[in-house]
Amino acid sequence: MVREQYVRTTREEGVPEPAPDYLYKVGIYGWRKRCLYLFVLILLAILVINLALTIWIVRVMWFNMEGMGLMQVQPDGVRLEGESDFLYSLYAEEIHSREDSALLLDSTDKVFLHARNENGNVTGRVSVGPEQVQGDVQQLVVSSSSGKMLFQADGKEAVVGNNKLRITGPEGAMFQHSVQTPLIRGEMSKDLKLDAPTRSLSMDAPAGVQIKALSGALSLTSNRDVQLHSTEGLVVLDAEMVRMPNLELGTAGSGGATDLYEVCVCPNSGKLFLSPASVTSTCGTSQQC
Repeated sequence: MVREQYVRTTREEGVPEPAPDYLYKVGIYGWRKRCLYLFVLILLAILVINLALTIWIVRVMWFNMEGMGLMQVQPDGVRLEGESDFLYSLYAEEIHSREDSALLLDSTDKVFLHARNENGNVTGRVSVGPEQVQGDVQQLVVSSSSGKMLFQADGKEAVVGNNKLRITGPEGAMFQHSVQTPLIRGEMSKDLKLDAPTRSLSMDAPAGVQIKALSGALSLTSNRDVQLHSTEGLVVLDAEMVRMPNLELGTAGSGGATDLYEVCVCPNSGKLFLSPASVTSTCGTSQQC
């Protein structure tokens, strides 16, 4: 409260005359003053709370000059140290692991990898689940570190690009349809077996089929007929001895033609040999058996 007195003099008497007192109030008083103090107090409390929350967030999130906690912002991207959890989708052009550790993608349910085109449509997907790994792509290519194609598959065919395809299962390999290959070879210490339990087994090649047993025996077993057929050439059995032990013997024929031979079979071994034809059979007089 400020009190001001104004003194007024009279020309007639020259004695000062006290002026009336006037009261001027400067500032805010009453309930306005209390509301202002309350507002300032609330604002100060909010400022302190915000400062405390900011310090807490910086401390919890580990903000530093390089990034945030285990995440470092670098010129070529973002680097994460340790384990990181993503609650929603992750979009990245490339994901690399550190040089001294592997890259691990872990999920309690499934892991999905999607590839999209420029229109946002999914063109390829790979899902890894607890019981199944499934991939939907137009073409699957597996290459070596040198860039050589090892395996390629699409909707029409599957190609193995390596020099050798090795199947180590004890039951071998089962093919439901045709198989086209230039060579089928068994292991050095094991037999090679081609088996068709309920149907026929057919081997066809435009330039010929060659079957070799370099250090063992060759066995062909069939419940019905075994046919060796050549459309434009000969069927040659080139061996030191060809035996047919269950072949029935024929009867001697008659004829006087020269330069003719008859096929003879040894009754004890089934050996086949040629003998000059005569009026009667000469197989019995031959010394081949």
